[in-house]
Amino acid sequence: QVQLVESGGGLVQPGGSLRLSCAASGITFSMYTMGWYRQTPGKQRELVASITSIGSTNYADSVKGRFTISRDNAQNTVYLQMNSLKPEDTAVYYCNARSHIMYWGKGTLVTVSS
Repeated sequence: QVQLVESGGGLVQPGGSLRLSCAASGITFSMYTMGWYRQTPGKQRELVASITSIGSTNYADSVKGRFTISRDNAQNTVYLQMNSLKPEDTAVYYCNARSHIMYWGKGTLVTVSS
């Protein structure tokens, strides 16, 4: 059974930082491209960042220079370090694993507000 379990969300003030984690089980983690997506009510889910099995990264323009995605294949975990957070970063953040098939986590809420 495949599970992607996100953690690390919460309430943070503008300019603050959070680190999201996604622990994967039931897949050969090292072979998957891992990604973080986010969604707000009434909007489509959008890609925030992704990292391939060989460590190549891709970021949405809106988060470049502020967010960093990384992975630990030994721990089957992908991270999203989020710095200089803005109110517009408020969303539910979802972990994604993609190979020939795609899996999703249940999401973790990030709220950026003073």
